[in-house]
Amino acid sequence: MSDREQGQFGLLRARRFAPFFVTQTLGAFNDNVFKNALVILVTFGIAGLSPDDVNLYVNLAAGLFILPFFLFSATAGQIAEKYEKSRLIRAIKLFEIVIMLLAVGGLVLGSMAFLMGVLFLMGTQSALFGPVKYSILPQHLREEELVGGNALVEAATFLAILLGTMLGGWLMAQHAGAQWISATVVVVAVLGYLASRGIPGAPPTAPDLRINWNPLTETWRNFRFMQTNRTVLLAVLGISWFWFYGALFLSQLPNYTKLNLGGDETVVTLLLTVFSLGIGIGSLLCERLSGHKVEIGLVPLGSIGLTLFGVELYFAQPEAAAVTGVGAGEFLRSASNHRVLWDLLLTGIFGGLYIVPLYALIQTRSEASHRSRIIAGNNILNALFMVAAALVAIVLLDAGLTIPQLLLVAALMNAAVAVFIYSLVPEFLMRFLVWALINTLYRIRKTGLEHIPDTGPAVIVCNHVSFVDALILGGNIRRPVRFVMYYKIFRIPVLNFIFRTAKAIPIAGAKEDPALMEKAFADVEAALKAGDVVGIFPEGALTGDGEIQTFRPGIERIIRATPVPVVPMALRGLWGSFFSRRDNFLRRARLPRRFWSRIELVADTPVPPDRVSAADLEARVRALRGDLA
Repeated sequence: MSDREQGQFGLLRARRFAPFFVTQTLGAFNDNVFKNALVILVTFGIAGLSPDDVNLYVNLAAGLFILPFFLFSATAGQIAEKYEKSRLIRAIKLFEIVIMLLAVGGLVLGSMAFLMGVLFLMGTQSALFGPVKYSILPQHLREEELVGGNALVEAATFLAILLGTMLGGWLMAQHAGAQWISATVVVVAVLGYLASRGIPGAPPTAPDLRINWNPLTETWRNFRFMQTNRTVLLAVLGISWFWFYGALFLSQLPNYTKLNLGGDETVVTLLLTVFSLGIGIGSLLCERLSGHKVEIGLVPLGSIGLTLFGVELYFAQPEAAAVTGVGAGEFLRSASNHRVLWDLLLTGIFGGLYIVPLYALIQTRSEASHRSRIIAGNNILNALFMVAAALVAIVLLDAGLTIPQLLLVAALMNAAVAVFIYSLVPEFLMRFLVWALINTLYRIRKTGLEHIPDTGPAVIVCNHVSFVDALILGGNIRRPVRFVMYYKIFRIPVLNFIFRTAKAIPIAGAKEDPALMEKAFADVEAALKAGDVVGIFPEGALTGDGEIQTFRPGIERIIRATPVPVVPMALRGLWGSFFSRRDNFLRRARLPRRFWSRIELVADTPVPPDRVSAADLEARVRALRGDLA
């Protein structure tokens, strides 16, 4: 069975993904083992530190880990473009082993200054790894595998962070905890390096690049380049906002647990576990919900969930707890606390749905020669937004807000940011409407869509059964499709927003509006010359009886003007569904005969341009559709 047939979990057995996945997961795990062990050591293990000293070192640790992202990300992005990536990863993992050996020295000496320096080096290693981490995936995975690959990486990363944090704290609390931590971080670093040796080669994407060692000017240059692709820029800002929201949210969780839930540290661990599992579940759901393609329609769905359950969390427990020191077992016995757990789980799930498509979008929409540098710029913005989250929390809490009120403000800010982003790039909202419409009304089985070329111009032709045929095809074909459609369908309210955003081409009959017809043919020719895929319904009108009508010769005129391959397609089982003329929703206010219909979308091998004729294409589509209207 191929990787494609097995889905995202099949990648775990593929050499082009599995060694990288293990390397990345072990790295995230090891970082958090050491970081939390260091926090426990500072808080409980070093004699002579006053409470002020403890606060100083805890905040200094957070700052020292994040500082390298500002200092070195821009350079790391350039290095990732210029050199072969698998060798870079192995070099970075060797650097991790050195860092962990230094950590052992710091633990033996009990020197806080030394350990703070080690933490800075760990942040540096993470900053170097970040651009390689996301830019290597598009070189090893097919486009339809990117969502699944990113989902596995994000799910494993959050779970590794959780497990590493828990293990680091637990080991440090044991007798001879420093020795246990020393052994663990070194062994895991060595295992990570051994896993990295299995990563296949990934050639440099810009081998002639001259590295600019000035982080300020290079960072500014990266941001300027991102501005040339608005969708990528907004995706980067969307990811950074997620880290702002997540950092503000998670940083308040311990105090929220203590003050509002009355729980102890075991309840904090329980809540973090539930939230992390939610992120993992949401990430893994992305592939199933997106149909193996980069479906940015899931991003608005994710942002809606983040806001709804962020607001719901406020109402779950807005007041201070009447009791304190409640353990996890007692916490779970109270039914009222289950509401908080569900809110956290669903917040995590929608967070996963939000973040995975954005990373995949950056990987697919950015130029390969600049991808690592864009990801480096993204990492810098992520760090900046996380620092901003800490400052906003400090300001709002000092202004008198309670923690539940702060979380409520964050959820409402999330809604405002979402509206702002989707107003700037309506493609996000358009894809969400398409995704919601199709998956609410239909269950779709797809066959032969691999016949549609991955690159270059092509025309697809299909039978015309319903008002939403273009949405069904466009929502399931990996490449963007510019559909030619009857102008009255193009103007249907709500659907018109979707069609305009997808750059559909309205057309009218020669007797209705000859100028619009000629403009449509000119637009089709320009789209094909630009390398786009154009979708045509050669019948010229929706079927009134479920049968395929005669294909009109307009398709022959298109191919004569711009010779490109033509892919025959057929929709099966759509007649009688809500948007077909059998249940004409434009004229009849009644329930459809069939809801959540099972339909099929079938494609055949491309027809060369020199063999295209309307009659032959009609025969091919009839054969594809068969007896299932």
